Amino acid sequence: MTVQVNEDGKLKCSIEYTLRKIGGKWKTVILWHLGVDGTLRYNEIRALMPGVADKVMSGQLKELEEDGLISRIQYETVPPKVEYSMTELGKTLMPVLREMHRWGTEQE
Repeated sequence: MTVQVNEDGKLKCSIEYTLRKIGGKWKTVILWHLGVDGTLRYNEIRALMPGVADKVMSGQLKELEEDGLISRIQYETVPPKVEYSMTELGKTLMPVLREMHRWGTEQE
């Protein structure tokens, strides 16, 4: 296991770091859909995830964007159009997400 020391001098591990980026109930699901389905609009993601509240999903999308895992493009149209897609960094998570998908499918 890789253990790192952050700027506070506290120990942290690579799993902790990863969970800070993709942890939360919906981030991995959002990443999975963008990785498998490609670029999606907000309402398309929303339709794939009926159990998530709008406020929560907006927050999760914003955090994923801030962490550089997804990109958000807003088109100046009426009505406004926003599309989300995985960044190159986000795509590096696909092997992990595929393995999670495989494991979950086997356990169902």
